[in-house]
Amino acid sequence: MVNGSVYRHVLADIVTGVTPDITDARPLQLRIADEIRAQIETGRLPPGIQLPTLDELAEQYECSLAASRKAVDLLKQQGLVVSRQGRGNFVRQRASARRHGIERYAKSRWRGDAGQAILVAEGESQGYAVDQILRELGEVPAPPVVAGKFGLTPGTPVWVRRRTTLIDGRPNQLADSFYELDVVAGTRIQRQDTGPGGGFARLEEAGHVLAEISEEWSVRMPTTPEGTTLGLPAGTPVIDLTRTTYTATGRAVEVMLAVLAGDMTEFAYRFPIPE
Repeated sequence: MVNGSVYRHVLADIVTGVTPDITDARPLQLRIADEIRAQIETGRLPPGIQLPTLDELAEQYECSLAASRKAVDLLKQQGLVVSRQGRGNFVRQRASARRHGIERYAKSRWRGDAGQAILVAEGESQGYAVDQILRELGEVPAPPVVAGKFGLTPGTPVWVRRRTTLIDGRPNQLADSFYELDVVAGTRIQRQDTGPGGGFARLEEAGHVLAEISEEWSVRMPTTPEGTTLGLPAGTPVIDLTRTTYTATGRAVEVMLAVLAGDMTEFAYRFPIPE
């Protein structure tokens, strides 16, 4: 939490941040929200600090209570502010894990007795505690996109591992990995605990030498169940990921359909430029 003197100093910045300007045609609630957002983005309003009450904002900006409420609602929609019942509005604290492009799939991370699952290795390297909840394990009909990747008829039985992954205790991803039944037969992928290195290590142990990965991304707004499970503030998008893992012979041996919390995901890629 921020101590009282810092809090008063920051509030002074907010109070003096917006002044009447007849050349600015934006509604006052937009200008108030923009000023507070700028303070958040520059770190003058650090995560965890409490905002003034709606009445205080209305008084400070000489606006209506409705305008101050709309300004705070805009900040909530942008994922910058959260409400705590009975306590007020606070600058949101966010853990954001960075996906380091192709390096995250390095075999040195998941091979061997000390191998780690990809997300665990990546999170720990950034100082985050990573965990997962297994939601479903068993045979299911192949969804159309999964069937297409495997070259199967939609509805063909496949094996699925549905997980919710967490970063520092907050859900950040819904990840459903699908496999053809003959690929996982007799492997620990069919158990709750896949062992050191996770599913990738078990696939190679079963003779499926992994050689290539395809990732397809898109952004959309979440469904109500997704937003609730991931704890998303209003207005926060999700990222759809379809990842297909191929062997050296070109066979698809895993298709993962994941939904990632948009406010907890960053991307970093560095790769050679093709000729």
